[in-house]
Amino acid sequence: MPNHNREKSTHMHDKETQAARLQVPDGFSPEDVRNISSVMNALLADTFALYLKTKNFHWHMSGQHFRDYHLLLDEHATQIFAIADPIAERVRKVGGTTIRSVGHISRLQRVHDNDEEFVGPIEMLKELHKDNKNLVVSLRAAHEVTSNANDYATTSLLEVWIDEAERRAWFLFEATR
Repeated sequence: MPNHNREKSTHMHDKETQAARLQVPDGFSPEDVRNISSVMNALLADTFALYLKTKNFHWHMSGQHFRDYHLLLDEHATQIFAIADPIAERVRKVGGTTIRSVGHISRLQRVHDNDEEFVGPIEMLKELHKDNKNLVVSLRAAHEVTSNANDYATTSLLEVWIDEAERRAWFLFEATR
């Protein structure tokens, strides 16, 4: 006859072992996990806010350079959205938890929403230029935190994202001159 108590005990032990593995990331102190999770979750919130603002301006673009600006902002939005999942997955890989709702995003985001009925094309580009420059500052701050924690994978990804954000800022700047 099977010993159900032993099977139940073994099953509980397996679950506890799995939970422990999720709570103890390889090589990261609890403080490193908190610090990395904090800066990366703020970046994730900013990423979603900047993505939505960029799409908003893409959808509401007008004027003589409509096609060029419309396509530019669509390209930028695609690039911004593409980093969201890797940001969240890095937080999980180091043992942290990540954003769970739109409300959570709104509490963490540093990118200001723009709900104006009308924004002119040049104003849109200037605002996105400023937002992308601010994102570069935040990415660099996160780079410092992940580098100090010897989180090489996240640090490496951040370097690519810094370059992408700098390029977006450059394009937006040049389009408004």
